[in-house]
Amino acid sequence: MPAELRFGTAGLRGPVRDGPGGMNVELVSRATWAVAQWLSGRGLTGAPVAVGCDARHGSAEFFTTTTEMLAAAGFDVIALPGTSPTPLVAFACRDLDAAAAVQITASHNPAGDNGYKLYAGTGSDVPGAQIVSPVDEEIEALMARAPSTIPRSPVQPDDRAHTCRDRYLARLSARFPRCTYPLRIALTPMHGVGGPLALDALACAGFDDVHVVDAQFAPDPDFPTVAFPNPEEPGATDLLVRLAADVDADVAIALDPDADRCAVAVPADGGWRRLTGDEVGAVLCQALAAPGSVVASSIVSGTLAADVAEAAGARSVRTLTGFKWLARAGEPLVYAYEEAIGHCVDPDAVRDKDGISAAVLVARVVAELRRGGSSIGALLDGLAVRHGLHVTVGTSTRLPDPDEAAALMKRLRSTPRRTLAGLDCTMSDFAARTDGLRTDAVEFTGARGGERIRAIVRPSGTEPKVKAYVEVVTSVGSASEAAQRRATTLERAQHAADDLLT
Repeated sequence: MPAELRFGTAGLRGPVRDGPGGMNVELVSRATWAVAQWLSGRGLTGAPVAVGCDARHGSAEFFTTTTEMLAAAGFDVIALPGTSPTPLVAFACRDLDAAAAVQITASHNPAGDNGYKLYAGTGSDVPGAQIVSPVDEEIEALMARAPSTIPRSPVQPDDRAHTCRDRYLARLSARFPRCTYPLRIALTPMHGVGGPLALDALACAGFDDVHVVDAQFAPDPDFPTVAFPNPEEPGATDLLVRLAADVDADVAIALDPDADRCAVAVPADGGWRRLTGDEVGAVLCQALAAPGSVVASSIVSGTLAADVAEAAGARSVRTLTGFKWLARAGEPLVYAYEEAIGHCVDPDAVRDKDGISAAVLVARVVAELRRGGSSIGALLDGLAVRHGLHVTVGTSTRLPDPDEAAALMKRLRSTPRRTLAGLDCTMSDFAARTDGLRTDAVEFTGARGGERIRAIVRPSGTEPKVKAYVEVVTSVGSASEAAQRRATTLERAQHAADDLLT
């Protein structure tokens, strides 16, 4: 019998099915009762709680269960109408000064999954951010005490819920003023719920020449055109890039199904270049970093954005993986990102990753570069000349069970690598750290001449996988040299990543 899903700092996530180990009404009921008890225990009975949902299997039923149980528990429930991208729910939590917000979503998980994501609000250390421990442990303990019958009460339509979308767009327009330079954009929401809001956000920013992948625009919980609904996965953005080439777009943007992540591709050498999350991170950091501000990235992300931030006079902060940590990196936070295409470009409004606002900023950057006769590729080559050519790759190995992942990590610690990609290297054990970066990961670093390498290996927190993240940094003397050396440096990084997991 599968183990019951645990309530972690990302809430609940798993396959939609009956019984233990599945996302179902019974589990959502107990989670909602526990959240209500937890809020009441903090003196927040009767406070506003925002709730939204995506279009996955089970979302509508889980949404109704959540809203009606919170209402019966005495909370002022703000039920966002229809389906909502996750960033809109995170925005509502801060905008409405809510005690908490719940989003029913499994983000970019497989089609059969769904989830329950909790944001802490009023009275928390960072309102509108994902919860952190020990909140998850407290809620899980309460779930075990949930009664078999939990009262429900219908939730009436609410003007605050219906106008939340407009307030999100107004905030985005104020943060990133309208651009007057023309730009052609290819866009896909990948069968998710972000398409209409993304189109409106781009139009408010001055970009109305947007072509969408018709086959992927309407929400579809089966994600029929992709093997895996994650823009990072091989083949997932093929339809987008094909459309971008057909319409001669200036940039191609893919959102994941709940629109909290954003992938980017740009024209390059007669084809299309799919940017890594680290490359987009450097580009957006260049646009946002300012003297005295804080820019955050995770330990598995590359270091180019940090170099860009420090060159701009900002403070670069490194955190553990996950936006629950990135959102708490320090103040005044102006930008946070993770290599897995998650970008927080307006932390004062959405203290989490937001693919829609990131898409708007990407479009603005591309438009301004085009106005000056430049491009994203040229910008990245220029950053390479200034800070070194940074190439990052990630890879993972799926193992039959968590014990094998633990054994691989033990082997790396007991017989650490002495060389990596031809460079002598040393190992640091994050599990031995005494600061806020302590975690089950090891890091290898090495340098020689004008080249350095950095690699982090860690087990997945949700699956029987071990992941390796490798960055190779090479000094280059010109933009043309950066372009020429990118492919060979990528090969070195990929070889190192694969080598670490064998």
